[in-house]
Amino acid sequence: MEPYIKCAECGPPPFLMCLQCFARGFEYRKHHSDHKYEIMTSDFPILDSSWTAQEEMALLEAVMDCGFGNWQDVANQIRTKTKEECEKHYMKHFINNPLFSSTLLTLKQVEEAKSADMAITFHPSDDPPRPTFDSVLSRDMAGYMPARADFIEEFDNYAEWDLRDIDFVEDDSDLLHALKIAVVEIYHSRLKERQRRKKIIRDHGLISLRKFQILERRYPKEIQDLYEILRRFARILGSTEHDKFIESHALEFELRKEIRRLQEYRAAGIQTFCSAKVYEHLKQAREEARLKRTVLSEVLDYIHDSAACQQWLHRQAAIDSGQLQITPISVSQGRRSAPPLNLTGLPGTEKLNDKEKELCQMVRLVPGAYLEYKSALVSECEKLGGLRLAQARALIKIDVNKTRKIYDFLIREGYISKV
Repeated sequence: MEPYIKCAECGPPPFLMCLQCFARGFEYRKHHSDHKYEIMTSDFPILDSSWTAQEEMALLEAVMDCGFGNWQDVANQIRTKTKEECEKHYMKHFINNPLFSSTLLTLKQVEEAKSADMAITFHPSDDPPRPTFDSVLSRDMAGYMPARADFIEEFDNYAEWDLRDIDFVEDDSDLLHALKIAVVEIYHSRLKERQRRKKIIRDHGLISLRKFQILERRYPKEIQDLYEILRRFARILGSTEHDKFIESHALEFELRKEIRRLQEYRAAGIQTFCSAKVYEHLKQAREEARLKRTVLSEVLDYIHDSAACQQWLHRQAAIDSGQLQITPISVSQGRRSAPPLNLTGLPGTEKLNDKEKELCQMVRLVPGAYLEYKSALVSECEKLGGLRLAQARALIKIDVNKTRKIYDFLIREGYISKV
């Protein structure tokens, strides 16, 4: 009960006493009667000179217990103020107070911002790149226009067409009015899906496709395949969480690979890293020697051994006579050939014929780049009256083998001619 005494030397926790105990010189454990002390009271005004801090707290507790508007019950619980005084003081200092009202308004706006479907904004850059329309850079950026911070073609680009003929008039029947409202709600859901996709693009940095592909290539082949499989789950996880998820799998892959390498050393009887280096060097030398072996080197081995030579000759005779079926031996290459490129969904595919699509798949060249190279070679051939392979390679700065295949294809199909 206020006022009360608080010892200034004891604590924590604070040692509190009533006035009667303090007057008798009460001592308890480490507390002595000669300690310094403080008189604690809430008998001072805060918001109004006629209301003490204790009455302010009692008012708030009474409103919480009795409910807002039940001022008679609030006054009965406080006992020191009337019904009118309680209502007037609470409305003035807790409802109509600009400080409290602005704070409540700010909290309300924050809650509304969390639940509202806000538009996903892309801030324009100060010095944006301005690629030409339908160029390679423009396609890599998915049609994004940095100067306008917008896309050339939005997702569900013609969603607004369903609303162009809708007009709300007073003569509409209830059924027609409800139908128009349903169409507007459907349009709103399509806009929400558009904003959701733009948020995924912004959060995961998918505007620069080439940069995204470069980041993917830093992983091993197995992790790249896993990345491709788990890409659809990126919309569920956040960008940072998804990257951590992939990085954790990449680390697990490296750890498993290292464990298998150590197990191989243990199986070979290797106990030191110095011996492991010698083992790896000899293993690589054996692998290179195996790749260099040819049919001729095997025949030479047979020639040095007369019995093996006779056996090899009998075997070749049996193969020539058809008595023995030869089993083709697959020679492992140092580098595995890449699979054909999948052209599904790539820009410019609809502009190619079947032969050109087959060429782009085998050469692994995107249709847009092929159309640019083709246009450049055809225009150069028309200007010079013919085109040599060396001139084509000087004009197209790509792999020389791809240039040769494109050049031969255009010659064969009659698009260009040799000098």
